[in-house]
Amino acid sequence: MSTLALPVQRDPKRFLVAPALIFILALFIYPFIYGLVLSLHPMNGGGAWANYIAFFTDTSMWPTIIVTLKLAVPATVINVGLSIPVAFALRRNSPYQKIVTTLLVIPLTLGTVLIADGMLTYFGPNGWFPQALQGLHLYSDEVRLTHNYWGVLISLIVSGFPFAFLLTLSYVTGIDPTLARAAATLGASPWQQFQQIYLPLLAPGLTMAACLSFVQAFSVFPSAILLGAPAGPTRVISIAASEAAFESYDYSLASTIAIVMGLVQLLLVAAMLGGRRFFYTGPVTGGKG
Repeated sequence: MSTLALPVQRDPKRFLVAPALIFILALFIYPFIYGLVLSLHPMNGGGAWANYIAFFTDTSMWPTIIVTLKLAVPATVINVGLSIPVAFALRRNSPYQKIVTTLLVIPLTLGTVLIADGMLTYFGPNGWFPQALQGLHLYSDEVRLTHNYWGVLISLIVSGFPFAFLLTLSYVTGIDPTLARAAATLGASPWQQFQQIYLPLLAPGLTMAACLSFVQAFSVFPSAILLGAPAGPTRVISIAASEAAFESYDYSLASTIAIVMGLVQLLLVAAMLGGRRFFYTGPVTGGKG
């Protein structure tokens, strides 16, 4: 008697593992290893760590870390901080939520270069905003919102806030609303509901939003050139890497600066993720009836 062979059940996820590993290896691991090895081979010799010693002893290079942090940290705090009240105001599914989210997607699609170009038109010395302030006699002196620190910071807020808001909105709408209603029946005020319920539940999500916003802001380059003073107060670390690569043609030093840039970001992201464990990490979603 012949038996009918049953087809072998194959897990379709197994066929996605190899392409995913190749993708990660090609786009992340190999470039990092290549850049690290290149940074350890200085163009002018002097040992494997010569580029790193040159970076941290050159007064025109290592301060770029501080300059970049002075831009990235405030921009991250402002973007994430502003996204919380706006997300709470629009957490219910309504036409206003769809309109606002659609409008905030526009800066994400434009990119930093077009945002900077628009800011030069509207916030520059001859733009409508300074002229309006002077025409209304609200400010008599010259209004300078470009080609300085404030121009770059405003650009980071304009380009980074939509990203932080959309992340925060997804976290806020994922919290079970029955938790706040139960607290309200026990006499909790709206502020107590936010402080005792929403904030601990939002902390892990806000940490991720802050990490992504910080990495985005720390890699500022076009805004620092178009809206800042690249030879002065907005000479960020990415400009130093660009000058080493395309002006001095020292790709080894440029790779060193890029490695330092990545390490600084990694340290701050690790610190933020480490602080996340002090908050609630359990499930936050449930029935939204």
